[in-house]
Amino acid sequence: MDVKPRHHKNKTMSQNRYSYSSRNLWSGILFGIGLVAFIDEMVFHQLLHWHHFYDKSTTNMGLVSDGLFHALSWFATIGSLFMFADLRRRNALWLKRWQGGVFLGAGAFQLYDGIIQHKLMRLHQIRYDVDILPYDLIWNIIAGALIVLGAFLVYRTRRSTINSSKASD
Repeated sequence: MDVKPRHHKNKTMSQNRYSYSSRNLWSGILFGIGLVAFIDEMVFHQLLHWHHFYDKSTTNMGLVSDGLFHALSWFATIGSLFMFADLRRRNALWLKRWQGGVFLGAGAFQLYDGIIQHKLMRLHQIRYDVDILPYDLIWNIIAGALIVLGAFLVYRTRRSTINSSKASD
């Protein structure tokens, strides 16, 4: 009786990468979201006191919203690290694709925060009582640069997966 190995140990690393390419990407995206959310919360909410996650109520409500935001960012980070560990265990970690996901997730979260939360929903601004335009431009330009870098890395690894799948056909 021919039994297949449970963890694909007989596959080559490139075959494992191809099989788990989307998991590598999603683990990176979740880590990027969690990392940027953590940095945002730590720097702008706690250290600089520029804003809270929700600024349309009392300071106490703002602190509670910061705590919930912080908890959710850590759930994303920890979840991504469990996926990362599983990819390593399966010999399927594709670091360049994962890093592309990190940059994509970080940039997408920052752009979402800058456009949706700051401008459309008006949950908070980066800063108050100053000319906000330079802050918004820097915030969103950095987000765009992170997205472009992430997309470039993911695209490069996508071409590698297409070449690997053609070679194995």
